[in-house]
Amino acid sequence: MLPSSTLHDAESLLAACRSRGIVLATAESCTGGLIAAALTAIAGSSDVVDRGFVTYSNEAKNEMIGVPMPLIEAHGAVSEEVARAMAEGTLTRSRAAIAVSVTGVAGPAGGSLEKPVGLVCFGLARTGAPVRSERHVFPGDRAAIRAATVAHAFTMIRAAL
Repeated sequence: MLPSSTLHDAESLLAACRSRGIVLATAESCTGGLIAAALTAIAGSSDVVDRGFVTYSNEAKNEMIGVPMPLIEAHGAVSEEVARAMAEGTLTRSRAAIAVSVTGVAGPAGGSLEKPVGLVCFGLARTGAPVRSERHVFPGDRAAIRAATVAHAFTMIRAAL
């Protein structure tokens, strides 16, 4: 069950996209589809949401959205470079005008000094614009990190509008 605040944010984001004729797509790793789930929990979202890719493994990132394996090997799956490639690949494999991607370390294990638990890299691709990326470290447990990731993905999409 998604928090009511997330559903309210999703509803207002969908309305903003709808009013501008924007279609969205997602590529998610650490959130496992939560961004797409929040958006599609709202009735009528099909006119805004084209598709969502859950690319949890490196192979899925490569096979589904075309992230080059050498890029993953060079920078790691949790990197701005991979997040940008995820967003670009999603944009080219959908009919969306905006694609958001997330890849991170949600915990509780899997972190390192260089890539701590809570690190999430975001990518945002928009038709006709340069691909953007951001890197954030969110506090809390796995659920809190994933919720913060969904909220920040919404913020990035809203800013791109």
